[in-house]
Amino acid sequence: MSLWLWVIASYLMGAVPTSYLAARIFAGINLREHGSKNLGATNVYRVLGWKYAIPVGVFDVAKGAVPVALFSPLAGPEPWIPVLLGVAAVVGHVYSVFVKFRGGKGVATAAGAVLAMAPAALGVSAVVWIGVLAATGYVSLASMLGAIAFPIAVWFTNPDDSYVFGVGLLLAAFIVVTHRSNIQRLLSGQENRFGKRGRAG
Repeated sequence: MSLWLWVIASYLMGAVPTSYLAARIFAGINLREHGSKNLGATNVYRVLGWKYAIPVGVFDVAKGAVPVALFSPLAGPEPWIPVLLGVAAVVGHVYSVFVKFRGGKGVATAAGAVLAMAPAALGVSAVVWIGVLAATGYVSLASMLGAIAFPIAVWFTNPDDSYVFGVGLLLAAFIVVTHRSNIQRLLSGQENRFGKRGRAG
């Protein structure tokens, strides 16, 4: 199978709109019309609770991990192929063809991709994410700082892996860009804190 077919397969896997489908199938609602209106596990939690948010989050992580861990060995031996397929999955999540190219923020899918590439660095990033969330209550801020921490952690834990370091920088910048509306709300004091739930009706 051609490398570019694996890239397309990775994009399509990332593009599966998990949160949108869960809200439609199990609650009969359009998640775009509730909570933060974002297609992601955090908004699923705000609108529907943990019962739905946890499996949605796990599946979103798997959308990034599977292309890197399972597709890349079949796509070729080059060391940059896992990076390419991981990025394709994240792009698919953010710009999903199934929801008019308006998907989620890409954090969970990016975490899945880098989990398969650099688990130690992701562990450092996760500690930053948890610490910022605990200190501030802002998922968006925790996600951005956790993403920025990842390439720094790669630099210290695996300095010879230039491909993973490069994709870490790329994904960090990409995640910050996808959170630009959150940055505006943070600066204006209007960003919702984690734990504040709305109703789906």
